[in-house]
Amino acid sequence: MPRYTTFLLLAIVTLLPASSAADKDELFTAKPLTDKNSFTPGIEGPACDAAGNLYVVNLKNNGDGPKKNGDIAKVTPEGKVEVFVELPDKSVGNGIVFDKKGLMYVADYTGHNVLKIDPKTKKIEVFAHEATMNQPNDVAIAPDGTLYASDPNWGKNTGQLWKIGTDGKVTKIATDMGTTNGIDVSPDGKTLYVNESVQRNVWSFPIKADGTLGAKKLLKKFDDHGFDGMRCDADGNLYITRYGAGTVVKLSPEGKVLKEIDVLGKKPSNICFGGQDGRTAYVTEVEFNRVVTFRVDTPGLAWQQRQKK
Repeated sequence: MPRYTTFLLLAIVTLLPASSAADKDELFTAKPLTDKNSFTPGIEGPACDAAGNLYVVNLKNNGDGPKKNGDIAKVTPEGKVEVFVELPDKSVGNGIVFDKKGLMYVADYTGHNVLKIDPKTKKIEVFAHEATMNQPNDVAIAPDGTLYASDPNWGKNTGQLWKIGTDGKVTKIATDMGTTNGIDVSPDGKTLYVNESVQRNVWSFPIKADGTLGAKKLLKKFDDHGFDGMRCDADGNLYITRYGAGTVVKLSPEGKVLKEIDVLGKKPSNICFGGQDGRTAYVTEVEFNRVVTFRVDTPGLAWQQRQKK
């Protein structure tokens, strides 16, 4: 190779951002963020705020001990963990989402509520209540602020879906389903995705102008293991935690398996995205009761939507 060509190549490599090579090497490779057994077995519901802090339910209490209420932990990007709030009465949290104003919504599955929390004041109030809910379990938020909640009945292996308007009004929008669990809305706000844990189906529903749903369509069926939490990236790909398989599967909007990521424990329960560029995935994992993390190639949808405020 001519000397000037070698020099030119070296110059180009030198000018490349140091983070580019590092990010490429680290993509889809999980590592622990918190210590083993740093949470209770109720670890779930991860969501990141605009500052990059992670919120996870059931750090010290998950309703099974002397205290019948749960709590929510705040985890810094460096992995420092502390109790953020204790939930009231006998409330125990599961899924968490943030709206465009930075307010937190928490599925309180024991109280049949969706709670609203102001992170600045830590004030907790009941945003929505529906006594005929089984739970709710996980929640998703549409671009217009509408919430959607999955609602499984684990004893009967059935489930349903609810819409919660920005005024807190609760409407049942789907019945006669399997064990509805992970749930999210597509980037354009026109499709709702829901998985069924026991039946191992991933469904898509068209979202109508009034927020109700059209006929469901089977996006993908898996042959083994269960499903739990699920989130979209900015391109509309779904990241689904495969409980029992110890992986997160990346699924295209057309239902094609793009990648499967080992998350260092057999029981991943939920996932979210955050970090400075939205390309850090956080996974709650129940075999070792900890949070693990890995880098991805496309920012998470929730992170991207916050940049458009």
